[in-house]
Amino acid sequence: APHPDSSVSLPALPPLLLPLGVRCSVPGLKRAVLKWVPVLSWLPQYSMRENAVGDIVSGLSVGIMHLPQGMAYALLASLTPVFGLYTSLFPVMIYFIFGTSRHISIGTFAVVSIMVGSVTEKFGPDSDFLVGGNGTNGTAVVDVDVPCNMSCVFLQILFGLVRFGFVVTYLSEPLVRGYTTAVAVQVLLSQLKYVVGVHTTRFTGPLSQVYTLIDLCSLLPKTNIATLVISIVALFVLILVKELNTYYRKKLPMSIPIELIVLIVATIISYLAKFRTHYGVDVVGAIPSGLKAPRVPDGNLFILVFPDAFAIVIVAYAISISISKTMALKHGYKVDSNQELVALGLSNVFGAFFQCYVVTASLSRSLVQESAGGKTQVAGVVSSIIVLITILKIGSLFAELPKAILATIVFVNLKGMFKQFNDITLLWKSNKMDLMIWSVTWVATILLNLDIGLAVAVVFSMLTVIFRIQLPRYSILGHVPGTELYVDMDAYEEAKLIPGVTIFRSSATICYTNAEMYLEALQEKVCVCVRKLM
Repeated sequence: APHPDSSVSLPALPPLLLPLGVRCSVPGLKRAVLKWVPVLSWLPQYSMRENAVGDIVSGLSVGIMHLPQGMAYALLASLTPVFGLYTSLFPVMIYFIFGTSRHISIGTFAVVSIMVGSVTEKFGPDSDFLVGGNGTNGTAVVDVDVPCNMSCVFLQILFGLVRFGFVVTYLSEPLVRGYTTAVAVQVLLSQLKYVVGVHTTRFTGPLSQVYTLIDLCSLLPKTNIATLVISIVALFVLILVKELNTYYRKKLPMSIPIELIVLIVATIISYLAKFRTHYGVDVVGAIPSGLKAPRVPDGNLFILVFPDAFAIVIVAYAISISISKTMALKHGYKVDSNQELVALGLSNVFGAFFQCYVVTASLSRSLVQESAGGKTQVAGVVSSIIVLITILKIGSLFAELPKAILATIVFVNLKGMFKQFNDITLLWKSNKMDLMIWSVTWVATILLNLDIGLAVAVVFSMLTVIFRIQLPRYSILGHVPGTELYVDMDAYEEAKLIPGVTIFRSSATICYTNAEMYLEALQEKVCVCVRKLM
């Protein structure tokens, strides 16, 4: 036997020969596999001692949040609550394999849910299928939702493969915040009917939110008092305990799962007091136990839902990648924006066979997953186990849960989005052009609906870029004595010219469309014929 220290010369492995003259070395193939399946790079190095406790605790916390949010957000998607639980289970397990973020929580989210709901209401039966547990209509709505999911899958995977992740850079922060604030208003309007216990007419297309508001106001005299009281009490308890969680977050080992507690207590009281039969309170109805067999999606509606799916993909990706990058920056690692598109697409394609709708990252759950000590996506697997146990054994017990409780849970989780109205005063002081983008996005989304509103917002945002390039602000900078500052001399009287040096500043990048204006402004400000110098 050769000595362990002796060197043995081995022939180099030839590169793999692939069709059409493509060559791939073994190390290159390994890098490609690790790039497309990130779990293979970090799971073998997983440290039980350093990560296991934090991942388990955060996974349990997020799993508890998945239950009420999944059921509540399913109503936003015009689906029965059990489909929200499915959506909180299958895609999470796939993201564990293909995702690059360690901290985000994939699953249901209010913004994407309401966008999916607008599609299901446009092409599906009336949303009253939720009343009385009409299984036929429920199946028909899912048959609309799943093709929408598959259309999103096609776009997400395609965009990821062609390295189209940069598209999110064209969605400016004012645009995204104005859009999500408008969506929050639409979510509020869509859930008010459950809070007051009335059944509104379904409206779709431009001005649908205006018609919905008018219809809701006309039905207020028919408010179910018992439902309204349930909603007010639940809102009070949820807001109070969530504020206490925030105030005492450093002293509490984990946040009080008030949403789940309210869910359980409300179900028990509703069952004992017979809210449905005695007071006419709308309840969730029968929730089937167990998992459904996978179904091949119906492809007949793919083309019809494709435009709506495009808008959903862009918004879902923008939300997910912004949360991912925020978490990555905080913890010192990088996320692959293109791989995130592929991961979301694969999560959705697997979920589509199990009647899930489109997923994205949730800010509230991601913050809990990170703050509770989660270090990897093992926390997501733990949360999936909680959801799986609920679907198999516990879900059917929530049949008497009032829908008003789910609506109040949605309301409370919109708090962060409604705080974005503060952007108006901040942008007024800092950048009025960004304020215009925010305002136009908000108004267009409210009046023209989600898909058209997003298109209008993007077009207007691009026009402002052109406007800024074509009409830049030119200035001569002077030095402020005693400092290292150089400021506009027209705005600051104390600024002084540097002898022999003139600093000319343009607020826009120079390109062929504004080069002539730049030369004219330079000549006017400096009082020198630039063309002669050239």
